[in-house]
Amino acid sequence: MKDNDLRERTKKYALRIINLVNSLPTNRVGRVIAEQVVRSGTSVGAQYREAFRAKSKPDYISKITGSLGELEETQYWLELVIEAKLIKNERLGPLLQETNELIAILTTIVLKLKRS
Repeated sequence: MKDNDLRERTKKYALRIINLVNSLPTNRVGRVIAEQVVRSGTSVGAQYREAFRAKSKPDYISKITGSLGELEETQYWLELVIEAKLIKNERLGPLLQETNELIAILTTIVLKLKRS
């Protein structure tokens, strides 16, 4: 996957997260989870882009790993949204799938960089 493709994909991911957050309930739990999801979910692409300004290979790996950490956190919050029945599983299934795919892609990038 080309860098520009992944830049665009992570931006689309952030937009999907924003749309999800806008559909969460406005009660206390919904607001708290919405805040967490929007922070971690939109940070994925921001940190990925930041990696291209890294000062060194270890710095680049660190920034990509940070993006990966944000994905893991987002996955956690999405699972809570489903298990708390804030939004139906069917609606979040594709977003969770994209989360898993992005985790796999970034993990592969980090592993390849560490080997080289």
